[in-house]
Amino acid sequence: MDLNLAGRRALVTGSTGGIGYGIARALLELGADVGVNGRTSDRVEAALTRLREESAGKARAGKPFAAVGDVADAGGVAALVAALPEIDILVNNTGIFEPKPFFEIPDADWQRFFEVNVMSGVRLSRAYAPGMVARGWGRVVFVSSESGLNIPDEMVHYGMTKTAQLAVSRGLAQTVAGSGVTVNSVLPGPTLSEGVATFLKQMAKDADAGDLDALGRQFIAEHRPTSLIGRLARVEEVASMVAYLCSPAASATSGAALRVDGGVLTGIA
Repeated sequence: MDLNLAGRRALVTGSTGGIGYGIARALLELGADVGVNGRTSDRVEAALTRLREESAGKARAGKPFAAVGDVADAGGVAALVAALPEIDILVNNTGIFEPKPFFEIPDADWQRFFEVNVMSGVRLSRAYAPGMVARGWGRVVFVSSESGLNIPDEMVHYGMTKTAQLAVSRGLAQTVAGSGVTVNSVLPGPTLSEGVATFLKQMAKDADAGDLDALGRQFIAEHRPTSLIGRLARVEEVASMVAYLCSPAASATSGAALRVDGGVLTGIA
């Protein structure tokens, strides 16, 4: 199985922490040079320092580099593409979420979630995929969510954007069919990232907000009772799936939506 990405250049959006950081680290360990993306230079530099420390001494590790820019904004995407005009692997990971009752979600929030979660990936894919096609090799991965199929009552606007990502991913895969470029989505379930930790603490109320494992298991039991693992996924578990899809070993997988949801989704397809 060929999982070697030496010589490939990747961009992982929203990769200064959480799942994005885990993906960046996994791709580095496969030999890719990886652009770490965030909105501020300080956060990007902190992530780069951490990645360099963690990859020190690993024989085939690639090199991380800065890719600063706000990909939720059209101008930010244009500036990032101008600074980094050619990549082989694009992981559209940037995303936001928040619990809010449907009747309290204003128009501005719907539009903001769509810009960040959907249009960031649309704009970057539109910029980078043609070059991948011209070179005959490339990988585009959208980090969607099981919430795209199982819309959460507590954040319908988030679920809407994750469904939209699945449509964009499949449509782009069909657009580049036969080119050597693959496009896929990954559907994580609830995952213990920094953002989810904050989310759990907000929902905890009177519970012990310091015991994240217990809070995670409680959340799963109450809100995702179909989970087969009965816990939150780890960032590394999601990152491993994304890294595989970016590798040469996944060359026959395109247009797919692969689950890393712990069995939350009950369908067999």
